[in-house]
Amino acid sequence: LRLAAGVGGGSVQAGGSAKLSCKASGMILSTFISSRMGWYRQAPGKQRELVAEITSGGTINYQDSVKGRFTISRDNAKKMMYLQMNGLGPEDTAVYYCNHKVNSRDYWGEGTLVTVSS
Repeated sequence: LRLAAGVGGGSVQAGGSAKLSCKASGMILSTFISSRMGWYRQAPGKQRELVAEITSGGTINYQDSVKGRFTISRDNAKKMMYLQMNGLGPEDTAVYYCNHKVNSRDYWGEGTLVTVSS
């Protein structure tokens, strides 16, 4: 199983938007649909934190600081997961990681740096 980050992120002006993508491979569709998936981020000098997730039951949860600004979504047919980020601020600067939890094991994509300048 492999998670590959797509093109997205980079440098963004405060108030701007960015969209991250993550493609899962080596996973059958039913496993993709039923797995818990999410986006995490790690800012410099801080611990990795959950930003948004889609639970195995399909429930979507967001970290309070991104509610109303970020949207997590997925395309089951493409085995893709996305994070649309709007209203970005300097506090959102971090390396963003996609994650799938399958059979209690965590799989991580390579990180994508998002830098928000004021």
